[in-house]
Amino acid sequence: MKKRWIGAALALASAAGAGAFFTNKVMYIKKKTEEQILESEQRSTHFSREEYEEVEKEHFSVPSSFGYDIYGTIIAPHPENKFMIFCHGVTVNSLTSFKYMKLFLNEGWNVVSYDHRRHGKSGGKTTSYGFYEKQDLKAVVEMVKAKFGEHIRLGVHGESMGAVTTLLYASMKESRADFYIADCPFSDFKQQLVHRLKEDFKLPPFPIIPLANFVLKWRDGYRLTDISPLNEIEKIKEPVLFIHSAEDTYILPQMTKELYRKKQGEKMLFIAPHGTHARSLVDNYEHYEETVRSFLTKFHLQ
Repeated sequence: MKKRWIGAALALASAAGAGAFFTNKVMYIKKKTEEQILESEQRSTHFSREEYEEVEKEHFSVPSSFGYDIYGTIIAPHPENKFMIFCHGVTVNSLTSFKYMKLFLNEGWNVVSYDHRRHGKSGGKTTSYGFYEKQDLKAVVEMVKAKFGEHIRLGVHGESMGAVTTLLYASMKESRADFYIADCPFSDFKQQLVHRLKEDFKLPPFPIIPLANFVLKWRDGYRLTDISPLNEIEKIKEPVLFIHSAEDTYILPQMTKELYRKKQGEKMLFIAPHGTHARSLVDNYEHYEETVRSFLTKFHLQ
């Protein structure tokens, strides 16, 4: 009997340790340094450090409802009341949004970018892949509306985790943008982690995923299953442009296709022929630009 209790205790301790280890990887995912981000962006033909530093910017901070400040930048050279907000991906910061911002600046839009919680200059202790980030996006939207007027034309563009954040925000009753662009989102966080477990560690989902689901709720207040754009997509009434690279193996393009199929109403889908994860713009620039223009024209968003 004693051996059974010892065995059960060891098994429980092992499970708890595995749950803590995996959720640490999720909550405290290793971020890139500013130097790494800058070096990576400078390798792109669509980013120039000199151009970024020379453009006139207004810096801002807004309080998050979770007790920290969100920091960002406004570039507003145009008299038109058209604004785009940009949401970057995980491990990087708002600097990576500049290549998308340039596209819209060239089309007469004013632009806003910001650092997600626990990224860049913004506060926040954990990364939640859209669960808490959607509320921070709400705070940024409210700030832009208050500063520039209730009747501005407003769009939101998100990349990867930023695309998930964009879609989760768009599904909220309080959402206030006129349209959304989701570039390479996952459709369901649990299924994305199952995919990464298989690809990165050659591990099956059981027992890690059920353990993580339980431990994450205890540690950070949400479950893996609470982050599912696929479950929320039908709530979005505004037009959505879905974008993904056909060659993306980190988040599979099938996930974006699932979201597109389930979205009701006005929508477009662009599967870029070239590029790995989050490189649809860089490796298909002219086609990307043409698709955005077509989307804005088709749904009278210009």
